[in-house]
Amino acid sequence: MRIAPSILAADLADLSGALEICERGGADLVHVDVMDGHFVPNLTFGIPVLRALARRTHLPLDVHLMVERPATLLDEYLSAGAARVAIHWEAEPHLDRTLERIRKAGVAAGVAINPATPIELLVDSFHRLDYVLLMSVNPGFSGQAFLPHILGKARRLRALAAEQGATLEIAVDGGVDRSNLKQLAAAGVDTAIVGTAVYGAPEPTLAIAELRRLTENA
Repeated sequence: MRIAPSILAADLADLSGALEICERGGADLVHVDVMDGHFVPNLTFGIPVLRALARRTHLPLDVHLMVERPATLLDEYLSAGAARVAIHWEAEPHLDRTLERIRKAGVAAGVAINPATPIELLVDSFHRLDYVLLMSVNPGFSGQAFLPHILGKARRLRALAAEQGATLEIAVDGGVDRSNLKQLAAAGVDTAIVGTAVYGAPEPTLAIAELRRLTENA
């Protein structure tokens, strides 16, 4: 399982330090939550911040667009240094077209879905998807508790993808920590987005290494 610390949970006055923690801890990706204050009730990182992050790290930037009308912002985020971009099914009526734009830019294309959104709605887009991001909290704020029914949702998604002959990465975001990481791995999850479990730990660098050990023993 890959570990992707979410810098939304870091000290926002020291994003350079947050990136250094990811690199020293052996993270696979850096997760960047983009919120517009409309699709979700919070406002976070814009394009200039993403450009600055891209200049400061060799790790791939995993961008999660929690915004209304993601297609209107897409080109700027793609050119700012995103290695992966997930858009929300709930926010994009022309999903196939937008996923194709992401892929044509040489960037991994993902769809994020909220906890109450059925995975079956994604079947017709499997052929354009590199990954699915399952939200295990209602998006908008860091530090929420994990919703356990997402484990079953991950298992159903893995089975449905196999049924359709699709090769999909499954990522989970929200409330992920050492108490549920092994269960997520057993459910077929490939990438764990971790926020407070890393940046809220006394030694964040060691926390990343410990999370990785847990997944290796799952």
